[in-house]
Amino acid sequence: MNYRMVAFVLGRIFAVEAGLMLFPLICAMLYGEWYLLPAFLLPAALLAVLGFITSRKTPKNTTIFARDGLAIVALVWVLMSAFGALPFVISGEIPSFIDAFFETVSGFTTTGSTILTDVEALSHGTLYWRSFSHWVGGMGVLVFAMAVLPMTDGRAMHLMRAEIPGPTVGKISSKLSDSAKILYAIYFAMTFVEVVLLCAGGMPLFDSLIHTFGTAGTGGFSNKGLSVGAYNNPYFEIVIGVFMLLFGINFNLYYFLLLRHFKEAFASEEMRVYLGIVAFSTLTITANIASMYGRIASFHHPILAYNTTKGAVPNFTRGLAQEWAQYGITVNAIGPGEFPSEMMVFDDAALEELKKRCPIARPGKIEELCGQLLLFASENSAYTTGQTIYIDGGWTSV
Repeated sequence: MNYRMVAFVLGRIFAVEAGLMLFPLICAMLYGEWYLLPAFLLPAALLAVLGFITSRKTPKNTTIFARDGLAIVALVWVLMSAFGALPFVISGEIPSFIDAFFETVSGFTTTGSTILTDVEALSHGTLYWRSFSHWVGGMGVLVFAMAVLPMTDGRAMHLMRAEIPGPTVGKISSKLSDSAKILYAIYFAMTFVEVVLLCAGGMPLFDSLIHTFGTAGTGGFSNKGLSVGAYNNPYFEIVIGVFMLLFGINFNLYYFLLLRHFKEAFASEEMRVYLGIVAFSTLTITANIASMYGRIASFHHPILAYNTTKGAVPNFTRGLAQEWAQYGITVNAIGPGEFPSEMMVFDDAALEELKKRCPIARPGKIEELCGQLLLFASENSAYTTGQTIYIDGGWTSV
């Protein structure tokens, strides 16, 4: 193993991460969050020093073998996440290093899992860093490093193979660094377009950046507790949904499209399988929930987020019933139909639509929910669990 080259590449990565921390630092300054300066400056300075020490002199032997590439990639993800967790800990917004490390790993690996119960309590600077890690990890840290810091004598394909998931990895240019630059140029362009589209729809610039970073990495970090659903805007859902699909496609294919090599691009088996799985899953889920919740479309409410969460309630209820039965706890749900509320306002058009589709041709009354609620709360339903009862005037029976 070429240990000196491993240390040299790690040093370059440390320098890259130090530079990346300047972006959330600038964001924090723009929002007047001056207390965050040490949280980003100290880790950035430490990374810069380590990077200088380990990469100030290029090794004589710059060859990277397969095992070197695997070692570098493994160390990069662990060390980047460890250093990337420091701003959360130093700022005190995630005091536990283990929790901060988990959050950072989830960001860089674009997993999207989180330990946070109130994401909106975070500062702008840390929210930016949290989502920015999605964007950096979306293409791969080492690919970014190769784009901005040419490192080897052309044997770095082992790095690319170890870094990028998927069935095949190839160069789109004779020089690997040029390939990385082309891929990142496409990545930057798509990021810019999504930010512009979200801003054009009325989303604030900061929020647009946060959700674009989460979309590019397909991890889904948001600065809202309800994520995109917080905006109650179908336009945002459509834009983000389309770009999630686009960012999931192999970027080499976009390069072929730019060169007008349409045959090579559309002949990709990887793309066909990917789009096929997405199409099948989307149609299957839609068919599963449309008969029960498709009516929401006629009342002009956000369809995607609303229907998906509503469709999850019965399964969630059954799952909780199975887990809590051992403790003598029953879990049941009530599925109300069309009841007057802040969300469901019945104008003349809505009432006419309701009469056409509901056997009991009127909205429900709030007191008509109480009987089933009292039954579930009483001993008379002690043997009933995992059930969802629909009080909807017969809507779901049609």
